[in-house]
Amino acid sequence: MDSQADPPSQPSDGGADPSGGSLSGGDQPWGSTPQPGGDQPWASTPQPGSGQPFGGTPQFGGQYPGQPPIIAGTGTGRPRVRPGRIWYLVPALLILGGIAWVVFGFVSLGSKVDSFARVPLPGGGTVALNHSGGYVVYYEGPGAGSGQIPSFNVRIAPAAPPAAVAPGSLQSYGGSVNYTIGAHQGRAVLTLHVVRPGRFVVEPSGAGATAAGSDLAFGQSIAGSIVGIVLPTIGLILLGIASWITLFVIRLTRTRRARAQGY
Repeated sequence: MDSQADPPSQPSDGGADPSGGSLSGGDQPWGSTPQPGGDQPWASTPQPGSGQPFGGTPQFGGQYPGQPPIIAGTGTGRPRVRPGRIWYLVPALLILGGIAWVVFGFVSLGSKVDSFARVPLPGGGTVALNHSGGYVVYYEGPGAGSGQIPSFNVRIAPAAPPAAVAPGSLQSYGGSVNYTIGAHQGRAVLTLHVVRPGRFVVEPSGAGATAAGSDLAFGQSIAGSIVGIVLPTIGLILLGIASWITLFVIRLTRTRRARAQGY
């Protein structure tokens, strides 16, 4: 019987292997590109170049089944209590501001008192009043601070034109204002209104009992200056104390709340 060799079979469309081999049933070899309709590698098989390990399909974000979630660390210390301690500088600055204001105010007041025009007692003399308007006459001498002022009379008249005072404007001072600044110890005793500035003659009478070194000083009222010093100083200091107490209460409350929450 004659036998003939079968001719080489041609590769079919579904089983052709470009590298020379074929698998029946459409199975794909290792390293081949999955074909439509073909069986895909099982889930645990690593894909070339994928960089994925065995053991499961990667989840979104790089997580795998059974792997604990990744949580960004935020620190485990006690949370800060707000407002911070640096805010205690605010009341401290307010209190220091009040102290600085009172120092500045009394230095300015001292300069103002030093600039008063003066005539000696009991001799009297001539004084230059360089602006029109109201003046306060102060007695400066022993006992001025306590109000122990000797009794005397004063006459003030223009020394030469055009100086002039308002008639009847020399009156007793209606209040109690005194000062002790440097070498000056004074008390307000009279008020005077100058119509036109110039030089004026001051003639005390019945002042023979005044102590040596006593004077009559002419100047602006220091009552407004004292109020302008004292009120802002008290306000700044009280505001500083109130701010400190408020910060302390807030921090104490929030600290206790944090401790109650386990921090």
